[in-house]
Amino acid sequence: MALYLRKELESGAEISVWEVTESEEELLKIISIPNEELEELYLTKSGARRREKLAVRALLNTIFEDKVYLGHHDNGSPFIQNNSTHISITHTNRFVAIITHPTEDVGIDIESVKRDFSAVEKKALSPDEREDLSDKNRNLQLAIYWCAKEAIYKRMSQHGVDFARQMEIDKFNPKEEGEIDATFIFKDGMEENFGLQYEVFEDHVMVWLVG
Repeated sequence: MALYLRKELESGAEISVWEVTESEEELLKIISIPNEELEELYLTKSGARRREKLAVRALLNTIFEDKVYLGHHDNGSPFIQNNSTHISITHTNRFVAIITHPTEDVGIDIESVKRDFSAVEKKALSPDEREDLSDKNRNLQLAIYWCAKEAIYKRMSQHGVDFARQMEIDKFNPKEEGEIDATFIFKDGMEENFGLQYEVFEDHVMVWLVG
């Protein structure tokens, strides 16, 4: 079993992280998986993608005492079919992370900071956000920007979101952990403000929001 982290937040949410050290075969031996997910798994050609799905199921089995059935909305966002708990899921090659809350919408994203995030500056940042970039820890700062916007995107669960125009992250200085303020701008011009938190560990950055 490779449960890396499990912590409760002051908001009432819980974050759980699984470090994917097992092979596909080893994961199949230690988990209980619903038939529907198993059939979907066999249709997945990518071995890495199958391993990710199995790690998600391993984490779900750890979080919930009773068996839960994972479904997906039309836009791809996950939900628990037989439980009202709100959920958001993210993964890299090394980690799978899940955030849950009994009643509030949630969003989470995790990325390896070893990835090159230079393309994010051009496609996902507003002119003001690009102006706020510093040369020091630039890739980490871009990674946090991207994870924050991905977490908001998952929380909003909307189609056709423009990351550069509809999400604005306030200026921040990247650290090992911290808080970020952000605004989501709806297409009709209405705005919603969010407070996000982030944490850097094992060459990865994880950002989440609740509510």
